Amino acid sequence: MAGVSDKPQIDRVTPAAAIMGGEVIIHGRGFAPNHHRPQVKFGETSASVLVAADDFVVATVPGNAATGPVRVLTERGASASVAVAVGVPIADNLHPVANPAVDAEGNIYVTYSGRRGQKVPISLYKIDRHFDVKPLLSDLMNATGLALDSSGTLYVSSRHEGVVYQVSAEGGKKSYAEGMGVATGLAFDADDNLYVGDRSGTIFKIGRDRQIFVFATLEPSVAAYHLAFGPDRQLYVTGPTTSSHDCVHRVSESGHIGVFYRGLGRPQGLAFDADGNLYVAASLGGRRGIVRFTPAAEAELAISGPGLVGLAFAPPPLGGLILATNGALFHLDWPASGFALRA
Repeated sequence: MAGVSDKPQIDRVTPAAAIMGGEVIIHGRGFAPNHHRPQVKFGETSASVLVAADDFVVATVPGNAATGPVRVLTERGASASVAVAVGVPIADNLHPVANPAVDAEGNIYVTYSGRRGQKVPISLYKIDRHFDVKPLLSDLMNATGLALDSSGTLYVSSRHEGVVYQVSAEGGKKSYAEGMGVATGLAFDADDNLYVGDRSGTIFKIGRDRQIFVFATLEPSVAAYHLAFGPDRQLYVTGPTTSSHDCVHRVSESGHIGVFYRGLGRPQGLAFDADGNLYVAASLGGRRGIVRFTPAAEAELAISGPGLVGLAFAPPPLGGLILATNGALFHLDWPASGFALRA
């Protein structure tokens, strides 16, 4: 009979959070006795094992997994369990291409963007705190970026029209700014100036009086610009290019462009937590998910998941993170809260 020391032992799981289809690495020992492939279970659900060695296993989070224990099982027994947080699906049949938006009441807004020039039946959905999904807007082509101003009014960009619209609570829309090129990412600063990323290379600044300025000029993106303001009042920008070594730009209040971090694959939506850590939907070292950066630009893959394009922090009582893939939304319990731009 095998002794306790012969059983597999888990030291840690990286990352310790994921959505279904995400890959996690289980570190430890005793995982492949006699070169036999182990089993990995999330609760009582078996996971697909991609790579197995004696001191690590790479496994894919199964579709019906939930937050809870993960174990490794071999012919010599089962390891003690380690907790892994798993995102819960809350909506599917969507097509977001950037961050969702979450208002102060916890309502979630998400787009069905569609292919270039595609007119879709519903452009924008509203999901309440009970995760009931309702159509909000039906006549906007290629809805892309979302942002809320200080009063809670929702704005959405159309990359097809180059227009930014205000959207009412009842689903009405009116033009707020036109001539924005291929309008993609949106972000408000603390003074309610709106910034719009034109993926051909321009970031526009729109004052509260609707005067439009060219704020900064960057390299064109093959997809979209994504914008977020940090606690340092600087604008952080991602935009996938043809490079496999993309960066997060940091633009000062005067429009000076710098590099916060270089070395990401297809970086997209981004958001800050209350401690000033930056989260970006991207690939790091070939692994897709949400990359978390400290204020000193130290990077780690914090959440694993395929197809992630954006995220948003949810306010209490829901809390946690809303994660967007290119087809669905997930809610993930998360210990950090979002950065409040307007304290």
